[in-house]
Parts: sequence; C-alpha cells; structure tokens
Amino acid sequence: MSKANLKAFKVTKIEFKNDIKEQKKIELGFGYSYNVKYSNQNTCVGEFSVKVTDKSNPDEFSIQITALGIFSFEPGTQKEILHVETYNDLFPYVRSFLTTITSNGGIPPIIMPFIDISKKEIYRFEMGKNGQNVNPDDFINPFDSKK
Repeated sequence: MSKANLKAFKVTKIEFKNDIKEQKKIELGFGYSYNVKYSNQNTCVGEFSVKVTDKSNPDEFSIQITALGIFSFEPGTQKEILHVETYNDLFPYVRSFLTTITSNGGIPPIIMPFIDISKKEIYRFEMGKNGQNVNPDDFINPFDSKK
C-alpha cells in the first residue's frame, strides 16, 4: 500500500526548442532531476525536471519540463520511502506530458525511459526553501471540487 497520496500536479516550466533545419536522425539524451521538500504537516512537494536534447546538437533541439506534485503522507513514514514513491507517482504524468508536447509539436512522440531511483543511493531531502515550510495552499488541485 502506498504511503504517499498525490493531491495536486502542476507544470511550472516548459521550454521547447526545435531549430533543426533539415530532416535527419537525432540521438536523444535525457537528464533527470528529482527533489522533495517536506513540511511539518505531513505534506511534501516533489519537483521533477527532465531535459531532453539532441546529443550532437543540443542548441538545435531541446525540451525542458519541470513539474511539481504535492503529496500527503502517513506520519512517521521514512523519507527514503516517500522519495521513491512520490517519484514513481509523478513520473507517468511528466512522461505523458513530454509525449503529448512532442507529438503535438509536429515531431515523432518522445517517450522517456523509466529510471528506477530505488536503485540509486543519492537522495536530497529539504524542509522547504531557506528553512521555510512548504505551503500546500500554494497549489491548485484540479481534483478538488470545493474550489
């Protein structure tokens, strides 16, 4: 059973550059970043960034997406577990968004490969910017019928 529950999802950055002048095959490179910031109210914010570039000509083709997810979690849950679960919950949204942007942008859809971060040893845990708590009210929850 999941220890984290996705409450809201929001894309905060999209950059799409396609200055390829001629039809040619490109080799894509993927870069990922994922960080979680925790508040004192059993909520956290996961920030997922992905950058896709043409390995040979990154100035001609690149896509950058940053998305945030706000989560609630059970008290006492280990941060390592939350980090992996929140990443796994956000990944499909970012992957789908990238595929939609590229297919609607007139190029073949890009499907980013999954990376299993539970196999990675590096995690970054923070308590909000400059020690401030993350405010869950800063996010718009499209699933909340009260708003």
